[in-house]
Amino acid sequence: MSAKLPRTAAAMLVAGLIWPTLVLAFDPLYPFVDPLRTMPEVVDTGVILPGDTAPIPCSVQKDFSRPLALAEAVDLALCNNPQIRSAWADIKIQAGAVGEARAAYLPALTGSLNRTKDQIRYSDTRYPSSNITRNTAQGTLSWRIFDFGGRSANRQAAESLLAAALANHNATLQKALSSVTQAYFDAVTAQATLTAKTASEDIARNTLHSAKIREDKGASSQSDTLQATTALAKSSLEKNRAQGEYEKARSVLGYILGISANTAILLPEDLAEHVGENGKALSLWLEETQKNHPAILAARNQLEAAQKRVTVARSAGLPTLGFSSSYYQNTRPGEAVTSIDAQETTVGLTLSIPIFDGFATSYKVRGAQAQVEQKEAALADTEHQIAMEVIKAHADAASALHNLEASAILLEAAQGALVVSQRKYDKGAADIMELLNTQAALSDAQKERIRCLAEWRSARLRLLASAGQIGRSAVRE
Repeated sequence: MSAKLPRTAAAMLVAGLIWPTLVLAFDPLYPFVDPLRTMPEVVDTGVILPGDTAPIPCSVQKDFSRPLALAEAVDLALCNNPQIRSAWADIKIQAGAVGEARAAYLPALTGSLNRTKDQIRYSDTRYPSSNITRNTAQGTLSWRIFDFGGRSANRQAAESLLAAALANHNATLQKALSSVTQAYFDAVTAQATLTAKTASEDIARNTLHSAKIREDKGASSQSDTLQATTALAKSSLEKNRAQGEYEKARSVLGYILGISANTAILLPEDLAEHVGENGKALSLWLEETQKNHPAILAARNQLEAAQKRVTVARSAGLPTLGFSSSYYQNTRPGEAVTSIDAQETTVGLTLSIPIFDGFATSYKVRGAQAQVEQKEAALADTEHQIAMEVIKAHADAASALHNLEASAILLEAAQGALVVSQRKYDKGAADIMELLNTQAALSDAQKERIRCLAEWRSARLRLLASAGQIGRSAVRE
């Protein structure tokens, strides 16, 4: 009965070694893929941006024969951005590191099976030769029972880096949102500018036509016709430049969206006139940014991880206590097989005491402390940069909001002045210079109105992105 126990133990060892391998080979969804539950829930559910109720839909299909809305541009950019995909993969990498750190608390089991043929021949005939064939097995169980906080600090550092990876992914999303909204409004503004310049060219062409008719009737001199021709040439030049700026802005938008360069992007005809409110005071924006901005949270988590690394480095020079148990059948590793069946079992406790390592531990601790200082400086720099971005974006939004009313009044006055000037010129009550000046004033007023609308839309969303609070719902609004 006693002879069967080692064989039973060996059979169980073999089954324990083979079974997980077979399961993992044929069923990748087996729970052992993440047995320590290190993968964040967001990997399965998807990221939900601030203010949103659903994750980003990355199966978006866009019909480019229709105008591209800002919300559609945002979805395309977020799904195709390589930096976002890289940050997403970093979350999984850090989750794996957390798993490694947690695994240090569990025992490790190793084993091997061999079939060995051992032949021995002696030159002295007095000793008989031997020919032994044996099945051999070895198994070892090892478990670290105690150390001076090294495993705990390493686990906490890994968890902090995982939190930093999650926050960094959110920061990358905010940056991508800011980039795509800026590129979108640049393209829409460039298109609106092109439309305004085209209208100015048409007005200049009509003015030239009126000047030629008046010259043919003798009501004006050739000088008026030449000035109108010059104004038309200038308007055509400005329209051509606006066309180039529009094509460039549309190409930049296509690049940020991650679509083919040959894809023709249609944009809305003009900017919406709806105006919202700037909302909170600057102090509230800065306070919320310090608490919730993902880039700041990522920097703080990286600092916490660096602080834990100091403990890890120190514990490397301190004693550890471990437990081990081994089972050998017919041989030990590196030894010849026995001539008869034999089983051996060992159990032991090991106290490892580092005595001298050439001061390596001391320098590791110093290096870890220097990394803490580096992360502290990086956190301060991140907080400073983001605060400056929020301050600038808030000032831009406030300025743009104040300029909207003035630009509307300017455009309305310029349109009325042009109508009056055209009527007076047709009746001979005004000269060509007055008409051309009102045309130039109208062109400038249209340009300012387009700029103010675009600046308000862009500054508002940029303020939200700078504060780390922008989501797809804010874009749709």
